[in-house]
Amino acid sequence: MKEYQLKYGCNPNQKPARIFMENGELPVEVLNGRAGYINFLDAFNGWQLVSELKKATSLPAATSFKHVSPAGAAVGLPLSDVEKQIYWVQDLDIEFTPLANAYIRARGADRMSSFGDFISLSDVCDKSTALVIKREVSDGVIAPGYTDEALEILKQKKNGNYCIIKIDENYRPEAIERKQVFGITFEQGRNELTITDDFFDNIVTENKALTKEAKIDLTVAMITLKYTQSNSVCYVKNGQAIGIGAGQQSRIHCTRLAGQKADNWWLRQSPEVLGLQFVDGIKRPDRDNTIDIYMSDDYDDVLAEGQWQKFFKVKPEVFTREKKRAWLDKNTGVSLGSDAFFPFGDNVERAKKSGVKFIAQPGGSLRDDNVIETCNKYGIVMSFTGIRLFHH
Repeated sequence: MKEYQLKYGCNPNQKPARIFMENGELPVEVLNGRAGYINFLDAFNGWQLVSELKKATSLPAATSFKHVSPAGAAVGLPLSDVEKQIYWVQDLDIEFTPLANAYIRARGADRMSSFGDFISLSDVCDKSTALVIKREVSDGVIAPGYTDEALEILKQKKNGNYCIIKIDENYRPEAIERKQVFGITFEQGRNELTITDDFFDNIVTENKALTKEAKIDLTVAMITLKYTQSNSVCYVKNGQAIGIGAGQQSRIHCTRLAGQKADNWWLRQSPEVLGLQFVDGIKRPDRDNTIDIYMSDDYDDVLAEGQWQKFFKVKPEVFTREKKRAWLDKNTGVSLGSDAFFPFGDNVERAKKSGVKFIAQPGGSLRDDNVIETCNKYGIVMSFTGIRLFHH
């Protein structure tokens, strides 16, 4: 197949639309459904992300993409009982394979943003992973292959119209890439940067105790940033992105956005949230939305008289700022990556509030001394990578 006709472009009024190869055949096969323009943008960016994560960590990887940026990314480490609960998989009677764990983590870290995602998997999709995907609201999936059982399960989604793409894992693009904007062609060398074990060796802070686990987390962060719309910052813990801030014009706004998402991930593990008693029959997206509001300053929207009865069997107590702060202070050992330098120490101050202990960023700011000093104040380990990772 040399070209594939799309329903339309980014928007319904943008026709005609297609993807095609100038030389050779497309490295993908659409096994089910009909893929769209944005679907393929998500699929191809997501596939690069997970294949690089797999290569860097030797672990199966998954990502959950929305609007050409990852909402979540993770490698296939085991799930704790609490994680199974906050990701709504504790009731699943499946084998929790490494690939299934990777997608559960990628989908679950920011469930609000992942709603209606496009999924990328580094490995052949197995039955367990397909059963997890089946129950989530999703537009499609790309993987190097599917077991027969997995393919049949996925074909049942969206009344048989779920988009399933198979990609040739041996495909390698040309070294030069092009795109058009306003009828003008842009050309550049592909970003072939490889994140290796020595990528974080230039530690510029007094604390130089970069652990093996933190290296894995920083690797997840930097590879995720490589395929996230810039400016971008990524918080990672235990092999999964827990907060991604994409496409912000200001670095501090990016750090705050990603930090708030990381905080929400941790707050969902608090006794206050785990103890919520939802009414029978509440739908999973409604439950996610209710939790999000309950943890926010707009909690009265779900706790006011006449409202809480729609969501809860028993009215919960207010999750006060003081209680939330006390729980957030228990989160430690978080890693943070930034796709460009921190211009001020305020980024470190914000990161510290979300339990960040390890930071990787390019360095090169006029105020590097201030940023390093702020890290030293909190005993944070910071590496200067010397490499910027803008993606547009």
